[in-house]
Amino acid sequence: MIRQYLSGAIAAEKALEQHLRTIAAEGDDAEVQLAFAAFADEAKSRLSRLQSRLAALPGDQPEGRNPFASLLDIVPVPQAGNTLEERLVQNLVNAFSLQRGACALFETLAHAAQAGADQVTEQLAREIQAEHSRAAEKLFRFLPTRSKIAFNVLTAHEVNPAIETKVGL
Repeated sequence: MIRQYLSGAIAAEKALEQHLRTIAAEGDDAEVQLAFAAFADEAKSRLSRLQSRLAALPGDQPEGRNPFASLLDIVPVPQAGNTLEERLVQNLVNAFSLQRGACALFETLAHAAQAGADQVTEQLAREIQAEHSRAAEKLFRFLPTRSKIAFNVLTAHEVNPAIETKVGL
């Protein structure tokens, strides 16, 4: 079961890395794009650690359904016709959701490893869970300012464009 969960976590990290690289290439907000790219690099590092752990465990390649497949299914495609700013907010919300979903995934893996008396996998799952939590917190910090920017762009004909887009002002 631990091998199956590790395989599922590997698939999830691969999908997350690919998704983050895709959204890092979109838009014109360099700060957010760099953050997405950095999180993709982190996913690649986690992927390597998970693959090493799976290779170190005895047994055959796990078969059956990926227990974390539903996490991979929640990556929505931004709607056509949205502004860059609105798509950026959608990507931030989506990336935040994926990072938080990964926290739950690795909580599950940690408990499965604990139940199977696999302390190494449990520790790895806890470390990766903490990394996803930190990434989610960083993404969350972008939301207030980028949401205001998107609002201002979308309602430019309705509101004064001089409205401040910085949080706390």
